[in-house]
Amino acid sequence: FSFEPFLRKEYQFGIDPTRPICKDFLAGYCENGNGCQDRHVQPSSSNRVVCKHWLRGLCKKGDSCEFLHEYNLRKMPECAFFSRNGFCTQSPDCLYLHIDPQSRIPPCPNYDKGFCRLGPNCNRRHTRKVLCEYYLCGFCPRGADCDRAHPKWS
Repeated sequence: FSFEPFLRKEYQFGIDPTRPICKDFLAGYCENGNGCQDRHVQPSSSNRVVCKHWLRGLCKKGDSCEFLHEYNLRKMPECAFFSRNGFCTQSPDCLYLHIDPQSRIPPCPNYDKGFCRLGPNCNRRHTRKVLCEYYLCGFCPRGADCDRAHPKWS
């Protein structure tokens, strides 16, 4: 297309994202500006999540974006539809993370000890565990590493 040179110059469209970081830019000033062939990024970008606009090809910030511009399944943003509704219409083809809303609720320390007096009205998560038969008999050889419940009644 006739507008491709404009996109390359202004938005670095179609330029290799793995090109090296510009040393002049890191030093403070690059005289080439947007025409520089190297990347203009700060090495300490604190956010380690893939840019949702870049995934759709709509990120206007280019190299100055604070989000990652790389395709990494481990660093995908959370699926907004799944977090709102509890299901996703795109599954299993959805690229975004599907995080169970129940996993965000902290566990109830009283229930983990054996009993929570608030019961279903408790605003914390009650995770049911199988009782350890060794602990109920008096001694569990696995101790704190046991994956079963060791209730502490007082």
